[in-house]
Amino acid sequence: MRLALGAGRQRVIWLILREASLLAVLGLGIGLAGSVLVGRTMQSTLYGVGAVDASVIVSVVVILFLTSLFASYLPARRAASIDPMQALRTD
Repeated sequence: MRLALGAGRQRVIWLILREASLLAVLGLGIGLAGSVLVGRTMQSTLYGVGAVDASVIVSVVVILFLTSLFASYLPARRAASIDPMQALRTD
């Protein structure tokens, strides 16, 4: 729809990536809170298990965020390459 109204292809890709980033950050925040709670439970249950290892958490957050951006870039590029008239006809 935005392409039909005059938005550029890069603008459409940026819009989709921005929304995907917001969802990824929200999911990573919830997952981080859950991992801290589970880590504390595991620390009290198992011998020799640390509650939070910062290097592991940072690396997992970075990998998951980049993976989510890559996974949303492919559909964003496909959406930006659709002919606007064809998209309006199907809607």
